[in-house]
Order: sequence, then structure tokens, then C-alpha cells
Amino acid sequence: MRYRILATWTGLLAVPCYGIDQWTKWLVNENMEIGSGFTVIPGFIDIIHARNTGAAFGILQGLPETYRTPFFGLITLIACGAILVIFWKMADDSWLLKTVLCLIIAGALGNLTDRLIFGEVVDFLSFHIGRFRWPTFNMADTWISLGMAGLLVQTFLVQKKG
Repeated sequence: MRYRILATWTGLLAVPCYGIDQWTKWLVNENMEIGSGFTVIPGFIDIIHARNTGAAFGILQGLPETYRTPFFGLITLIACGAILVIFWKMADDSWLLKTVLCLIIAGALGNLTDRLIFGEVVDFLSFHIGRFRWPTFNMADTWISLGMAGLLVQTFLVQKKG
């Protein structure tokens, strides 16, 4: 029964989210040179083809290349394994918890795929207001961020009500 639930949630959410991430990165790779871009909403959203050798927001970019992919690969696989164990063992039927776990796995595997193919992550979403510019990111980062936000909601708001 648990296997069926895990497979259903993975198939309905994690796989499509992973696919959207990889498809959008493919579009950027195929149609834009690194560093090129265009404006979607003036003064707010640009699409800029960027690469990130580090983790979120460029953390650990200075890590030597020979260690970078194995390090991030191992961390990703450990995190995904832990999430799958949590998913497998969870007793409650929380759709929110299942959703956030699937989003985090989809994002983690999307960025891992980039690291294995390119040795770095393809980023392209650039949000800014005036001089403030958020670090460029991608759909995998979006899934991870939404998943983490949902995990906070589940942990601090939903579980306290129950």
C-alpha cells in the first residue's frame, strides 16, 4: 500500500515538476548563450542564462571542481533518500506533507541532473526591483523553496492545530 501511495505521488507531482525544470533549462540552453537575456516585465523579471557552480545563492562556488559534483551529488542523494524514508514511514495522510516532499525531491534531482551533465546548474529566472536583484535561479530552486516553505507551514501551523 505504501509503495502505491509513494509511486502515485511521485508520478503525479515529482516527475512532472522534474520534467518542467529540465524542459525550461533545455529551452534556455538551446536558445540563449550564457550571459544573454531578455526582459519579461520591465523593472521586475528578466530571463538571463546563467550558470551556478555552487549551491543555493552561489554558496560553495569556490569548491574545487574535482570535489564539487561528487560532494553535491552525495548530499542530494542522502537528502532524497532521507525524504523517501520519511515519506515511506509517515503515518498521517497529510497531502501538504506529501506535496512538499515531492517538490523538494523534484528540485533536488533537477539540479543534480544539471551537475552531472554540465558540472554546474543552469539558472535563468532573474527578479529585481530597482537596484535590488535576487540571485538568478531556476524551476528546481522554485520547487525546493516552495517545498521548504510548505514544510514550515506543515511543521509550525498544521501540526499545532491537530
